[in-house]
Amino acid sequence: MRVEIWSDIACPWCYVGKARFEKALAAFPHRDDVEVVHRSFELDPTRSKGESGPVIPMLAKKYGMSEEQAREAERNLGVNAASEGLDYLTEGRDHGNTFDMHRLLHFAEEQGRQDELIGLLYRANFADERSVFDDDERLVEIAVAAGLDAADARAVLADPDRYADDVRADEREAAELGANGVPFFVLDRKYGVSGAQPADVFTQALEQAWGSRSPLTTLADGDACGPDGCAVPADV
Repeated sequence: MRVEIWSDIACPWCYVGKARFEKALAAFPHRDDVEVVHRSFELDPTRSKGESGPVIPMLAKKYGMSEEQAREAERNLGVNAASEGLDYLTEGRDHGNTFDMHRLLHFAEEQGRQDELIGLLYRANFADERSVFDDDERLVEIAVAAGLDAADARAVLADPDRYADDVRADEREAAELGANGVPFFVLDRKYGVSGAQPADVFTQALEQAWGSRSPLTTLADGDACGPDGCAVPADV
């Protein structure tokens, strides 16, 4: 079974939702047969690289609230993160363009290190004081910590066209699936779960998706090869 997760590194609920989903997956009896793939979604695709700034004023402006209300919202998110065992800085974080991170995640997928990288990117953005925005060498350090080669990661970041089409394709597909927010989980292209749901909701979704898998219908059966050898041709 395949679970695809559309998310953005700048999304705090994606950070929390990943932890909740992983809690459900860890207890799922068929977890070893579940493939998890992370898909790209930018919360602010209009933001240019180099246009980073503090989170609190951004939230206040975006949602039409006071900065104190924005701080309270961040404190509430911190409580939710802590309940999942996650560190979360409620003050001093910044916000910026995530397109290069998504390109790097597509590279990491090819190397079999995507889940490691996205986990480290989340932690770097939400729990570390050093910014992940507008600093390619910071992203290279995180990529190396995830098990990727530094020179290869640096080469990806240096070429804005590499994996750009993959990111855009993910975003188009999200729109086609009706995902207008993240995190958005798609199980076997049959079921969707929107938002950072409690772990028991993800448990129910995994069980339902697993139980509804249809056996393959064979339309034709003929001579073939298998572990025990090949079929012997019949006399003509």
